[in-house]
Amino acid sequence: MVAPALENYTQGLLLGDVWARPDLSPRDRSIVTLAVLIARNEPLELPFYLNRALDNGVTPGEISEIITHLAFYAGWPNAMAAVSATRPVFAERKITSKQLPLAKVQSLPLDKQADDKRAKSVDENFGKVAPGVVQYTTDALFRDLWLRPGLAPRDRSMVTVSALVASGQVAQIPYHLNRAMDSGLTETQASEMLTQLAFYAGWPNVFSAMPVFKDIFAKRTAGATGK
Repeated sequence: MVAPALENYTQGLLLGDVWARPDLSPRDRSIVTLAVLIARNEPLELPFYLNRALDNGVTPGEISEIITHLAFYAGWPNAMAAVSATRPVFAERKITSKQLPLAKVQSLPLDKQADDKRAKSVDENFGKVAPGVVQYTTDALFRDLWLRPGLAPRDRSMVTVSALVASGQVAQIPYHLNRAMDSGLTETQASEMLTQLAFYAGWPNVFSAMPVFKDIFAKRTAGATGK
């Protein structure tokens, strides 16, 4: 009744073709898509894709962790809007708080040497500019949030990269894309994330991100071959 061509593209191209591409699993596509919708504060679209995510194997606990993670990377208001959109979906599917991660959990192991190096670099660059941000970057993000076991490190990085692309924050992508690939995301999967993101975050954001992805892929390939 409004945009017949859009409906045709939605059913045929997007849901019928893109979502069936083999280089990224339906579960991973759901994680990427949820990250975009939350980061861009699109709560009206969330119920459909939350149900799709649950059907594709994303657990209620993982959804809870995705929302919590994006409070830090997309802002508290966007995360709270996602909470409001998710609540009725969980209620309809009889998902209770017993199926969700606790507020306080046993953290994953910390690679202290690598994190000390990261923290030192951040402090040297920005310690005198915003000491509070530097403190919480270490204490709240990398030594608490990132160590929560309810979302695998690979998936947590995938959520972060998707949110960064969706928000046009290309300067932050190299660190987090490398972290994702160090945690098991393959180059093929990272490439296919861009295809999914083109439809949900828009072609301009993806074309802005592609040179960064290209550079990371090239550097990692050169490093692996010793060139």
